[in-house]
Amino acid sequence: MPVPTVSFLGGVREIGGNKILIHDGPDRVLFDFGPSFSSRVEEFYVNYLQPRSTSKAKDLLEFDLIPRVRGLYSKEALADADLGYTEPEVSAVFVSHAHADHAGYLDLVDPAIPVYVGEGTRTMLRAIETSTRMKYGDHDWRTFTDRTPIRVGRIEVVPYPVDHSIPFAYGFLVRTSAGTLAYTGDFRHHGPRAADTHAFFDAVARDPVDALLIEGTRAGPDQRKNLSEDGVRTHVDRVLDTTPELAFACTYPRDIDRLLTLYRAAVEADRSLVVSVRTAHLLAQVAPRFPAGDVPVPGQSPGLHVYARKKLVSYLWERPYLDAALSAAEVRTGGSKYLLLLEQSHFTELIDLRPEAGSPFIHSMSEPFTEDDVDAKVMHRWLEHFGLKFRQMHASGHASGPELLELVRASGARAVYPIHTEHPEAFEAAGSSVRLPELNATYPLVGGR
Repeated sequence: MPVPTVSFLGGVREIGGNKILIHDGPDRVLFDFGPSFSSRVEEFYVNYLQPRSTSKAKDLLEFDLIPRVRGLYSKEALADADLGYTEPEVSAVFVSHAHADHAGYLDLVDPAIPVYVGEGTRTMLRAIETSTRMKYGDHDWRTFTDRTPIRVGRIEVVPYPVDHSIPFAYGFLVRTSAGTLAYTGDFRHHGPRAADTHAFFDAVARDPVDALLIEGTRAGPDQRKNLSEDGVRTHVDRVLDTTPELAFACTYPRDIDRLLTLYRAAVEADRSLVVSVRTAHLLAQVAPRFPAGDVPVPGQSPGLHVYARKKLVSYLWERPYLDAALSAAEVRTGGSKYLLLLEQSHFTELIDLRPEAGSPFIHSMSEPFTEDDVDAKVMHRWLEHFGLKFRQMHASGHASGPELLELVRASGARAVYPIHTEHPEAFEAAGSSVRLPELNATYPLVGGR
């Protein structure tokens, strides 16, 4: 009988794009399925040059940007593609969390293949589909609960919650007929749910696992500050305490932890947090997944307002939030009463807001990876034009390089495969158990023994 294997169909020497296939006898389970953030994708598709919506799989297959896996894709997705359709040969897909680089290609998956997600992740995906152009497709959606095993033929999957910059993120223990594998998904342990990450790695050490597939976004050279979420709050408090003007902040729209940090800081400073309609919708949808009162709800929670951008047409999902929404003139006049969340794609609102020179702009996102980052250059041109003072304060969604090495050493894993990183070789400092995976290569699960 062939031994179980793990294949790396993405996430090798790149950020994002994890596609991990576990094969045990007749059973094949795929973990995560989304686009990479690597330069390999940008060699062909960038900005407005993107795969056609009518032939997305064909356009991605042309440059080997998605794997040529039989029995994974839907008949519709493969129309006119050079990969022929076959009945499903993948038993299930598990999604670790709702970030696009882990879930963004689900719309290509055959709808007959069950897709397993956490209950909170399913809520996030619905909210994203409603309020953006992102579509995940029609599936046999199956939700799992924390630490409750799911059986897929010979394979048993146990989901463990972990701390990350989006809620409802999971790592997995995967038990096969000949050993156990651990897949971390994306994680950190300096955020509000650090205890979850610690519990997952405690479980990994107890098993012990034959193979650990660990993300390493921040492995290798990394000059970014290692702030915690509490550290971000301290910095934001300091800015708001010394600012008599309208204050601005920019953060990832689905980082609920950061939204809560900014909201609580604003309320403490006798301000209201002003969010976009899209963020308001997300908050309203996810709030029931948290303890009552933890997540503010537009129209119900004090100190939270919605900003009304000028638009010719509003969608049905937007309309419940618009009646009490603030205009640019109201926010400008209120000034010091508000902390306004302003996404870079909405910078044109600054033309109407006319902020006072010296007003703070809190950039609560990752610093650019290179000095040639075009988006960063455009952002700073806008800030300079309006005289806004740039303030960087961000807690990463990923563990630092030294933390990663410490976790690998403590895991007891017989083989360690670094993924979701441009510097897998940085893990070699953790010991001889480290293996550097190759793209599309297959490894026996017992290979680390």
